[in-house]
Amino acid sequence: MENQDIEFFQNLLGSENVYADKAHRIAYAYDATRTRYEPDLIVFPRDEKDISKILGYCNEKKIIITPRGAGSGFTGGALPAHGGIVLAFEKHMNKILEIDMENMVAVVQPGVVNMDLQKAVEAKGLFYPPDPASENYSTLGGNVSENAGGMRAAKYGITKDYVMALRAVLPNGEVIRAGKRTIKDVAGYNVAGILIASEGTLACISEITLKLIAKPKLSQSVMGVFALVDDAMNAVYKTMAAGVTPVAMEFLDNLSIRAVEEKFHKGLPIDAGAILIADVDGNLQVEIENQLKTLEEKFKENGCIAFKIAKDAQESADLWFARRNASQSITVYGSKKLNEDITVPRNKLPALLQAIKEIAQKYDVKVPCFGHTGDGNVHTNVMVDGSDPQQLEIGHQAIEEIFKITVALGGTLSGEHGIGLSKAPFMHLAFSDAEMELFRSIKKAFDPNNILNPFKMGL
Repeated sequence: MENQDIEFFQNLLGSENVYADKAHRIAYAYDATRTRYEPDLIVFPRDEKDISKILGYCNEKKIIITPRGAGSGFTGGALPAHGGIVLAFEKHMNKILEIDMENMVAVVQPGVVNMDLQKAVEAKGLFYPPDPASENYSTLGGNVSENAGGMRAAKYGITKDYVMALRAVLPNGEVIRAGKRTIKDVAGYNVAGILIASEGTLACISEITLKLIAKPKLSQSVMGVFALVDDAMNAVYKTMAAGVTPVAMEFLDNLSIRAVEEKFHKGLPIDAGAILIADVDGNLQVEIENQLKTLEEKFKENGCIAFKIAKDAQESADLWFARRNASQSITVYGSKKLNEDITVPRNKLPALLQAIKEIAQKYDVKVPCFGHTGDGNVHTNVMVDGSDPQQLEIGHQAIEEIFKITVALGGTLSGEHGIGLSKAPFMHLAFSDAEMELFRSIKKAFDPNNILNPFKMGL
């Protein structure tokens, strides 16, 4: 980065939107992985025209640029691993542009926080379901770039299921529209689908049109306690095969239960193999009651030893407390967690959890598991002493074996966190050489000079 480059951006954006000082470079060097790569410059575009001019200049000068939302990602997707510029959206491009009640869509800028949109549309009786754990601070641009999921994915799907159209700026500065504000659209290639989950490697998203749905009037929570984790995993897919699709179906294994209890003393069943926590919703009480009846029947048919239905909002919050606090609690097992979000078909969950148990025993590490079993997404956490290089190496060996068994079971390396930097070395486990070359060809077609978030996803 030369002085003339910095002067260009200052003239374009104003000095209040361009920072090269050490404090800003440190602040934008991190994401949730806590890995540090300092950028040379941080710029805050005010609108799509700014993005176009910034990218066009960087493309001409071969300056690397990394788009960033809230920096809440778990795989390093927004880290400026090769320096250059961080393009930060949270300062200016954070507006809800429109909520269209008639067509049930919202139009937003990429810096809008997920929960802010949820609250805005729910005030009008509408519903935006994708709810990543980071919903209180992650941005919708980041959600689209990583194809974020969440607890409600079991019934309502993930971010890609709600993206109708995008505006985006290519690395050469040209602006494109991908998708339409219509329910049906089969004209041309699905460019919006390619941009979703591309982790900012192909274009910078400048505007997002999202589908909304009517908000269900009623909901209720339940918890099932199981003696064996295999019983709980069997209950998941057999319950859903019986015709009930919970809004969320979450689980904690024994290690996770014990960790939450050690930290918070909530009276959890520490001898249980696993607990399942589920939400159901609907517009009629009879719908809720029928779903609860089937849940209880299928849970108990598959080894549930205790079943509780929350009577009110407070009891519901109490049931969900353990799941919402599992991630912070498992640090009782080690100072560093190697956190992966593998996903398999639901009927493969018992085999996956058994394989993880065997891998943990082989490497003598604790691997507490919890997550979104309603959609087959398991958060595996290999716990190690972060200050011990030998333990870190052992932990990474265990992770590689977990990835291998996941792929063998027909699963994927990531259900919602993306690939970024941390999972890039394992892409060869899931994709053939021909498939990886196709990915590289797509990247080159969008970004021939390789300036936009380069070398992520193993590309």
